[in-house]
Amino acid sequence: MKHNPNKSRIEAYLELEPRTSVKNRILLVEDSDINRRLFQDLLEVNGYIVCSLSNGLKFFQAITEFSPDLILLDLKMPQVDGYTLLQQLQESPVRSIPVVVVSAYGLERERQKALNLGARAYLTKPVAVEDVVRTVEIELNALERAVA
Repeated sequence: MKHNPNKSRIEAYLELEPRTSVKNRILLVEDSDINRRLFQDLLEVNGYIVCSLSNGLKFFQAITEFSPDLILLDLKMPQVDGYTLLQQLQESPVRSIPVVVVSAYGLERERQKALNLGARAYLTKPVAVEDVVRTVEIELNALERAVA
């Protein structure tokens, strides 16, 4: 893909793959470059279309432009943390998008806080790649059954 400075990264993703019901779209929000690349590669190898962000500053812009079917969200990020994004998401018209949290926070109170704020699943880093794919599939299958 050629870089066009007049287009956002999100617009570039939209040009790559037209929205279809066959491939699910995942918004990945992860500040760690290594984790973001790993999760993106893992999801793409498994047939998902991924838009990744390194922070939450353009979270709602990405949702509007990319129309994700699911969000994979880190909690500990600079500028805007994942808890804040979960809270804002729950107060928005797009609150029905399922969120899977993948976080280094391992305490039960942090897990419960994320679930109370609307996360559908919570995975603790380090996480097995199979668990990420399985959890994404479970949540997307549940979403498809709810829509049908």
